[in-house]
Amino acid sequence: MAAKPKTKTQIISALAESTELSKKDVSAVIDAMVQMAYKEAKVGFTVPGLGKLVVVNRKARMGRNPATGESIKIPAKKVLKFRIAKAAKDAIG
Repeated sequence: MAAKPKTKTQIISALAESTELSKKDVSAVIDAMVQMAYKEAKVGFTVPGLGKLVVVNRKARMGRNPATGESIKIPAKKVLKFRIAKAAKDAIG
């Protein structure tokens, strides 16, 4: 059976233990980093050693409604993608 991803509480506990900071302090840092990522997402936000958030412009395209088979026009839009750092990719390989 595969291991499950850690919950936010488990991550905070592990970071608090390894850094000797309180869980409250670690939680505050994580929350501040997340808020900063949201604010900076438009220009890109990098988490050193992990990867970066980047805005990607998707072109308008034709799609198909899977229920009816009808062709529909999908409008252009901006989406956020997370590009994984090479070190993170190498860690799983």
